[in-house]
Amino acid sequence: MNRMSSPWRWPTAALLLLVAAAHIPLIREHLVEAPYIGVLFILLTAACILLAAAVIAVDTAVVWEIIRAVSLLALAAFLISRTVGLPQIGDDVGNWTEPLEYPALAAETLSAVVATVVLRGSRRSSRESSRRSVDARDAR
Repeated sequence: MNRMSSPWRWPTAALLLLVAAAHIPLIREHLVEAPYIGVLFILLTAACILLAAAVIAVDTAVVWEIIRAVSLLALAAFLISRTVGLPQIGDDVGNWTEPLEYPALAAETLSAVVATVVLRGSRRSSRESSRRSVDARDAR
């Protein structure tokens, strides 16, 4: 696995920590109201903290893929909970005004977008590098 040394790793780590911080205050209430949601919030918080550390320390395409997947899954779960609803939290349907949802949604969206941009840039530079290798080999 090649280290990417992306200039986006520090801002993305901050975004992931923001996602974690926005969900921590919701854990206790959801463990009582809908325990599976509370557990999912714990898992999301832990994943975001671990990914923040990983993107700084490791910074590989695999880490960026996981960041994108976790961010998109969190966004999807939120949208489902507010539109069609989830078991045990049907009262969240149509509730678009929770104060912690705005920073969480912004951070999740930006994390997914940045991960996509970083991965596309990585693939483009890999293709260009491969092309240069072929050209150099053909020139001999």
